[in-house]
Amino acid sequence: MTDALHSPTPVATPRRTLTERLGNELSFVPVAIGLIALFVFFASQSDVFLSSRNLSNLLVQSTVTGIIALGLVFVLLTGEIDLSVAATSGVASVFMAKIVMDFGMPVPLAIFAAVALGGAIGAASGRWITLIGVPSFVVTLGVGMVLNGVQLLLLPRTGRYNLMNSGVDKLAATHVTGALAWGLILGAILVFALVLGSTWRSRQRAGLDASFQTGVLLPLAVVALFLIGMLMFLENQRGLPMPVILFLALLGVMSYITSETRFGTYLYAIGNNAEAARRAGIKVDRIKIIAFAIAGSLAAFGGILSASRSLGVSVSSGGGVGGGALLLESIAAAVIGGVSLFGGRGMVVGALFGALIIATVSNGLNLMGVANEARLIVTGLLLVIAVSIDRGIERLARPGS
Repeated sequence: MTDALHSPTPVATPRRTLTERLGNELSFVPVAIGLIALFVFFASQSDVFLSSRNLSNLLVQSTVTGIIALGLVFVLLTGEIDLSVAATSGVASVFMAKIVMDFGMPVPLAIFAAVALGGAIGAASGRWITLIGVPSFVVTLGVGMVLNGVQLLLLPRTGRYNLMNSGVDKLAATHVTGALAWGLILGAILVFALVLGSTWRSRQRAGLDASFQTGVLLPLAVVALFLIGMLMFLENQRGLPMPVILFLALLGVMSYITSETRFGTYLYAIGNNAEAARRAGIKVDRIKIIAFAIAGSLAAFGGILSASRSLGVSVSSGGGVGGGALLLESIAAAVIGGVSLFGGRGMVVGALFGALIIATVSNGLNLMGVANEARLIVTGLLLVIAVSIDRGIERLARPGS
């Protein structure tokens, strides 16, 4: 009788509602459905939309925005924002071009230096925010303005560096075909499956609600179908573009970091409740600085890819002075992809689907002959709708709501 009284009683873990799942591991589902709907709509409006050539252009077009959005995910998960990423991409690409063209630095070393510069800019912004306590949107807005000025100073009198035949152009011009391309895609699917399975097992061991169907099978099926379908279309063109390969590789690494490391756990914890995370012993300031450094590094790399595609850098690099369009599209890609602007919720893979939606809207409207102004209006409306949906999910998922 005594043993019965003192024996531990199993505590049932409450099953999460569909709303709660949509705010976490299923956040990509509405985005994927929306992407399919956009494909169907634009395919019905233009015979060119589903051509191999156009889809190849669309995918490459989405990589710059997607990589910058990928870095923003880390900052957004902590409940902060970085409004300097577009300017960072611009100044890093101009810096890279300058040390290659004016100083003869080898391209790989120049790329590394530019990415390191972006990381240093992000880390400096994060340190200022955590040290002084100034809101991140104010600090990063000011940093972006400073970087716009630095970008103009780094450019030559002609206002442009031509990167044709410099070696930088090969980054965007390279394509992979045949068995190697299929091996890369199947390898990416396998890695994604291992990450999902590991996360599912970790949740089970921790006694948390873990559904194999929605936590592993559903996201794996969506991503696998997307990647295989993408390669089948691209094989009819020139194969898998290098920017797409690099984006998928970064996506895999960052997905592993957020889902399988303590650092990733800390990001979500800080975004949900920074003060509780601090009291639990998490070094909140250090994690935020690293998150900003990652955002700066990926913004720089995105700028380098953009320079490689356009075969040069100029005043317009990084979206131009102010970086309005690129900044809007990068933030929109992350948020439309299911990452919360309020911190603590979302998945890295959302950056992929969000960037694809932005690129699809732009590409489809261009094929329909719609003016550029309409593209900006639609993108802005998508951002407002995505944030509104995110806020609604957060309220519905809140206990007692």
